[in-house]
Amino acid sequence: MKKRSKRFKKLLDTVDKKKKLSTKEIIELLKKNANAKFDESIDVSLRINLKQTKGGDFGLRTTVKLPNGSGKKEIIAVVCEADKIEEAKKSGADIVGSDDLIEKIASGKFNFTKLICSPSMMGKIGKHGKVLGPKGLMPNPKLGTVSNDIKKAVEDIKSGLVEIRNDKDGNLGSTIGRKSYSSEKLLENYNHFVDSIKKEKPDTIKGEFIKNLSLTSTMGISYKIGGK
Repeated sequence: MKKRSKRFKKLLDTVDKKKKLSTKEIIELLKKNANAKFDESIDVSLRINLKQTKGGDFGLRTTVKLPNGSGKKEIIAVVCEADKIEEAKKSGADIVGSDDLIEKIASGKFNFTKLICSPSMMGKIGKHGKVLGPKGLMPNPKLGTVSNDIKKAVEDIKSGLVEIRNDKDGNLGSTIGRKSYSSEKLLENYNHFVDSIKKEKPDTIKGEFIKNLSLTSTMGISYKIGGK
């Protein structure tokens, strides 16, 4: 059994199981208790209903653009044609290349967290799905990472576009900001995130789509959400 630190045990004392807190109150409590020596992220976790009335289990994979950004620093790489490299550099991407960057990807020597690809280069990138896929880096048109508009794709990611994908049990989550964000901005991001997930509910699923919700900080404890 993992030994809990004194700091973590002290955080547990802040939980009053008899008292029902609003989402805003939970966010304020998270901010107050986020006492690590860095700007902790505030994360939302939830579980969705995967059971459809017809067909197999539902799978959710989409993007949500948080109104106040996520605060997460992404390292963005762009693979494009040689004549578009200069344009890609001006877009604000951190790493830009063509066949040379694909060679680095093939060797497994890369350190980016997001990969954008122009459509004409997808044939070459697709051969390296075994390297990129497990890391969640494979470009996808539905996620805005395969595009001729490189500038917009980069700007979207930098301004708070987060990728959402559930696991086999229906669990998914996202960072909705940092401790340094105001409670109002975090609440706005939270509500937008949850509302966006609700809109993804297919007609083939009956009843509640979101089964449970919780909020936590990087080094904090988890609080179940009971309301807005």
